[in-house]
Amino acid sequence: MSEIKDVGFQMELFTRGAAEVISEEELRKKVERSIRDKKPLRVKAGFDPTAPDLHLGHTVLLQKMKQFQEMGHEAVFLIGDFTGMIGDPTGKNDTRPVLTPEQVKENAETYLEQVAKILDLTKTTVEFNSTWMSKMTSAGMIQLAGKYTVARMLERDDFHKRFKEQRPISVHEFLYPLVQGYDSVALKADVELGGTDQKFNLLVGRELQKEYGQEPQALIMMPLLEGTDGVHKMSKSLGNYIGINEPAKDIFGKVMSISDVMMFKYYELLSDLSTAEVYSLRDDVTEGRAHPMAVKKALAEELASRYHGKEAGTSAREEFERQFSKKEMPDEIPETVVEWEGETMPLAKVMAKAGVVDSVGEGKRLIKQGGVELDGVKAADPEMRVGPGVYTIKAGKRRYVKVSPA
Repeated sequence: MSEIKDVGFQMELFTRGAAEVISEEELRKKVERSIRDKKPLRVKAGFDPTAPDLHLGHTVLLQKMKQFQEMGHEAVFLIGDFTGMIGDPTGKNDTRPVLTPEQVKENAETYLEQVAKILDLTKTTVEFNSTWMSKMTSAGMIQLAGKYTVARMLERDDFHKRFKEQRPISVHEFLYPLVQGYDSVALKADVELGGTDQKFNLLVGRELQKEYGQEPQALIMMPLLEGTDGVHKMSKSLGNYIGINEPAKDIFGKVMSISDVMMFKYYELLSDLSTAEVYSLRDDVTEGRAHPMAVKKALAEELASRYHGKEAGTSAREEFERQFSKKEMPDEIPETVVEWEGETMPLAKVMAKAGVVDSVGEGKRLIKQGGVELDGVKAADPEMRVGPGVYTIKAGKRRYVKVSPA
């Protein structure tokens, strides 16, 4: 176990940034017993290999697991190669397409290489849930299914909504929360980490552990990390993600594109700084002792360095600063107010509304040609969307505008 045996210190560390803990009292008792008996807690986080690359949104749980690992607890990184073939129905209005075993295996192979950039794999237990699920007989699956009712399944928001709207729900989708819950039984997990969107699945794990005579796991649910648009959950399909395998300069540039407000959520969920240090930085920015850009650069360099090494992170910062210093910003930039439509709006449409391009189509073409910068960072995706905020946009060589929401 770690030299830090203080329960209060560990509880503050483990609950930092958490959206919900079920329950803090249970978690505290587990930590106290762990210290007393000198027996580490088994801390589980599961990832379905439905895509080959991890992004910063995925690493929120990995950072939390790293904190447990540094306190001497056992980190169990679970690759859901079996559940990946079912497909997590969470937040989906329609049935997910089922992945083949070959697709799942190919994606799983990339995960460990990426996870090694955060966790110490020499101290990490790596499991695949096919290990026990592939051995479960049809009779065993029937017994497992008998421990949960359809009525309780339909309490789940996405299932309830689809049932009410008469959208199809495949029987195999009901198996997903059961199998994820059974993973906790198979692993005898003391703590499970998950996003707030996984609450139903995590609670099923607690219930199944009780059914199998185990002490229910404590749950730590982390908030979903918004992407570079500042509004929607980070997702590759939305184009608002920051992949940990992207080049260091791209990670740096994308982090620099997030808003000053969102920056501190990234600090809290992703940085290795202590809670006190993060709060101190926030106070320094609020009270004018530190410039937001300097604080954001430090975050961008930390994240770029984590995934590509200190030298690459420093180089990415220097390249960004060289490019930024070369920009000949006019002394006065025209300002305009734009009426936002919806939670996010295409950057090309913002540009058209602000008058720096004549049409949305022209804005998209200019972005595609590499001629648009948002707050000093080149926009690469013609379909990029942004949330309401204050932005400085450069369109072409000399057209600048500072936009703010109505």
